Amino acid sequence: MDLALGTGLLSCCNRKGPSPNCLFEQYQKSRTQFVQTIAELATRPQNIETLQNAGKLGLGSPTLMLSQTTALALGRLANYNDDLAEAVVKGDILPQLVYSLTEQNRFYKKAAAFVLRAVAKHSPALAQAVVDCGALDALVISLEEFDPGVKEAAAWALGYIARHNAHLSQAVVDAGAVPLLVLCIQEPEVALKRIAASALSDIAKHSPELAQTVVDTGAIAHLAQMILNPDAKLKRQVFSALSQISKHSVDLAEMVVEAEIFPAVLACLRDPDEYVRKNVTTLMREITKHTPELSLMIVNAGGVAAVIDYLGDSRGNVRLPGIMMLGYVAAHSENLAMAVIVSKGVPQLAICLSEEPEEHIKAATAWAFGQIGRHTPEHARAVSTANVLPKLLALYMDTDSSEDLQVKTAQGFKIQCIVFLVSSPLPFSPPLQVLPHDSKARRLFVTSGGLKKVQEIKADPGSALQEYINSINNCYPEEIVRYYSPGYSETLLARVEKYQPV
Repeated sequence: MDLALGTGLLSCCNRKGPSPNCLFEQYQKSRTQFVQTIAELATRPQNIETLQNAGKLGLGSPTLMLSQTTALALGRLANYNDDLAEAVVKGDILPQLVYSLTEQNRFYKKAAAFVLRAVAKHSPALAQAVVDCGALDALVISLEEFDPGVKEAAAWALGYIARHNAHLSQAVVDAGAVPLLVLCIQEPEVALKRIAASALSDIAKHSPELAQTVVDTGAIAHLAQMILNPDAKLKRQVFSALSQISKHSVDLAEMVVEAEIFPAVLACLRDPDEYVRKNVTTLMREITKHTPELSLMIVNAGGVAAVIDYLGDSRGNVRLPGIMMLGYVAAHSENLAMAVIVSKGVPQLAICLSEEPEEHIKAATAWAFGQIGRHTPEHARAVSTANVLPKLLALYMDTDSSEDLQVKTAQGFKIQCIVFLVSSPLPFSPPLQVLPHDSKARRLFVTSGGLKKVQEIKADPGSALQEYINSINNCYPEEIVRYYSPGYSETLLARVEKYQPV
């Protein structure tokens, strides 16, 4: 395209007789206009496919890489899909961008970092191509620039490289990025704080070692200072980073807690931004999963009640971390499970089970019920009175339910076995709704220990409880009921002793 443009201009100038300088000035202006037009067209997604199909962008032409506008155009194109990003890589443009990061003005540096980010975001392979061209050192140097826009662009590119896997994240660490990113979150510009916190989150998420590297630079204290910042997008990234640090180990979670973020964190569960609220509950989930002591600390701070209120005010996937957090708390001990019950967590979880259409949310809720009800008959009764057992069993038997959902609901349903130890009329009767008609449900009731528990109940003859037990027993062959009855093993042994071989 550039050659054709030059030939046309030369022909025109020969007719009009201008000087050679005029000819090249016109050529430069036309080329600049061409690039500006491409950059403008690339801002609108509907134009990208047409530009890509045209196949005449000349991404490999060295004459394209002369201006900030050109880099901006290439960044917008590469940002759109991985095919265009691959074209930028194959055009041998990345080395020119890396070189320009250390040589050009701040406007070009921002544009160059944008192209590197746009290429790196699509896949580990493309991110590795950015690393292989020597971009990391240039981007880390850019974090020390005076201009905050350059720092922001560089931090963004580093985060997009690090987010793919531990290997790329380690490469970012080895280039010396983490201490400078921690300095960036201390800068006054909110946009720079956001991107730097996001990059730290992307680095920390892959392994305990990478998270420890972030912690060793003092990041937790600086992140903790920003949890009540009025900027919602910044808070999203702060809580994400703290979550990614906390998830790996007890020690890392304790370091986050020791930054005295509770109970101040709980105020953010009422934040207008739903992703701030989601990231707060994610942080609480990652902390509570480790130990009873960490869970108790959050319970004592009012965290369980706050999360239950949050579930009542939320819908969809943002509920998921809160549901799992309640399950983790309840799993640790009888007392912590009772704290969830006393805070009215069971009725709220029952609402989530009914309202949410997504299977993974239903599965998480069923799992949480299992963690709450598995400790004692009192815990199981709290679940049974919420009338969730028929719903769990229905989900288990639904042929459209995924394998994971069936496993989770089966585990939740097992708490019914504990309820049968309660020697009083039961407030529900899901087995009688399905046992006579469904062989799968009958098998589950046996293998989960339910039929055995029924035989252990001492009920008064003629009582409602005895009638209930008889109705369940009538769903099984007589020999199966005898097999699970107390004392049957001794009866068999007695027969063995009396048996006389022929």
